[in-house]
This record gives sequence, C-alpha cells and structure tokens, in this order.
Amino acid sequence: MLTIGLTGGIGSGKSKVADFFAAWGAAVIDTDVIAHQLTAPGGQAIEPIRQAFGQEFIAADGSMDRDRMRARVFQDPPARRRLEGIIHPLISAVTKAQTLTAQGCYLVVVVPLLVESGRWRERVDRICVVDCDPATQVRRVQQRSGLSIATIERIMAAQATREQRLALADDVVLNDGETTLPLLEQRARAVHEAWRALSG
Repeated sequence: MLTIGLTGGIGSGKSKVADFFAAWGAAVIDTDVIAHQLTAPGGQAIEPIRQAFGQEFIAADGSMDRDRMRARVFQDPPARRRLEGIIHPLISAVTKAQTLTAQGCYLVVVVPLLVESGRWRERVDRICVVDCDPATQVRRVQQRSGLSIATIERIMAAQATREQRLALADDVVLNDGETTLPLLEQRARAVHEAWRALSG
C-alpha cells in the first residue's frame, strides 16, 4: 500500500487534513492519538514515566500530567530526551502493528515530529507537509488550547522549522491564515487524487 508520512508544525491543521483523507477512503494512523492512549490512565507508558520522573508527573486520574510534563521537558532537553526514550519506542511498536492491519486506498501515518526524528524517510513512500506561517500557528494554538505565547514559541522552537519541513516534502497542502475550510479541502483533494493515481 502506498504509504504517506503526513506532518506539519503545531497548529498547522494536519489533523483536519488527515480527517479529509480518512473520509475519502484512506487508512489513517495518527501517532499523536497513539501517544495520548499510551499516556492515558492505564496506558503502557504510565509506569515507566512514574519511575523516570516521579509520582508528581502522574495526574489524580492516573494519566500523565501533560501540563506539568510540558513545562518540564521544554525547559530541560535531557528530560525531553528521557521522555521520548520512553514513548517513541512504544509509539513505533503500536504504529507497526496497526500498519499490518490497515485497509484503505492508501495509508497515511500522521507524525508531528517526522522531520525531527530522522527515522521516517525510509519508512514512507512520500512525505506530505501541511504548511503554515508561524504567526498563524501561534494564533491557532492560542485559540485552541489557551497556552501562553511564550509556551507556544518554546514548543515551536523544539520543532523543525518551516523551511526544514518543506525541504523534505514531496507534497504540500498550504493552510495559512488566508485559507478557508473549502479551499483547504480543495487542496487536500488534489493531493488525494494524485496519490490515488500513484496507488493504481
């Protein structure tokens, strides 16, 4: 099956674009969704996180305390690497298992840190970037999550730059501040049709 790695910075709208592809018959595996499941109450990552970071990083409901962890890892690169060392191998294992049973006209794997990880180029046939200017990213994330601008900028600083993502892209879906939902759908549809043709 033709396999697409879909990526984009925080607030770029990659989840919305992935939803379009799923509606048009693609199999979609979202590594962000997998990460949330792994760090939910009873998730596979919870015990290793407790051992590595302490009980204070586990919320009262048994999930990872995302706000506390975010504050910690974006100010402490070794802590971020420690967290990634726990979560990334688990995400890889779940993604691999889901890939084996995926059914659709092509497969889309949504990977927010695809460019940063350096491990995905050989795993996918094409890389698609949902592209967005940084100012629009900040505005969208603020509206969606209420995070401070400083926090959003720290998250963005830990991600690949717009230029680094575009340098790796085989396909680009532009979703900047001028983009309406119908226009985004039209742009995603053009890429979808090209992939359908490639899939035979």
